[in-house]
Amino acid sequence: MQVQFPRAEDVSPPVLNAATSIGTVPFNFFIDIMSNSRLQKALEKIDDVHRQDPRCELTAHDDIPAELLYAQRMTEWLMKLEPAASEALQLAVRGQHLRRWQLARVSYPMDRVGYLRWRTDLKNLHAKELGQLMADEGYDEETIASAQALVKKDRLKQNPEAQLLEDAACLVFLEHELPDFAAKHPTDKVLDILRKTWPKMSPRAQTIALELPLAPKAKEYIAAALG
Repeated sequence: MQVQFPRAEDVSPPVLNAATSIGTVPFNFFIDIMSNSRLQKALEKIDDVHRQDPRCELTAHDDIPAELLYAQRMTEWLMKLEPAASEALQLAVRGQHLRRWQLARVSYPMDRVGYLRWRTDLKNLHAKELGQLMADEGYDEETIASAQALVKKDRLKQNPEAQLLEDAACLVFLEHELPDFAAKHPTDKVLDILRKTWPKMSPRAQTIALELPLAPKAKEYIAAALG
């Protein structure tokens, strides 16, 4: 399910009549409309970039570009965890993997040094692309910097918004990606990834994860990793 954010034209304006002066209309109303419209446009532009991903995933209804599907799932989890998330967080969650497909893992040395360099380059790429997109939509430097820091997962344990992004990413992995990952890797590798994933989540997200309606095999993996 794709979360639909409100558009400016969907917001009902205050009723004005002969007895109502324009000065009585809450100023915040106009600010909210402008903010919602800008957010919606930025989210749509992020999705337009995701649609360029040459990799597709088969869903129950159609083939969807992989990063577009991932972004939709990230947003779904964010809205479950924090419906009142800030615009910076919403944009960071939606644009966390902007143009990820442009930096393939195989283009780096297949060792830990190469992996860490790849991860760093990815974060910098995502932050740069998101920042430019937000600037084009008129976001101020402070909001852009906040979104970029979230994409880079700066101060993960000190920033509640960064933790929300990490919680969403971990829950997307457990709910949607674990079965495919497990099918492609030996059990030891699956358990190792789960043991590394678990402490990244907040206690609240860990509780939610244990309540997910996962397949029996996936639940067995989690139980074994935590046991």
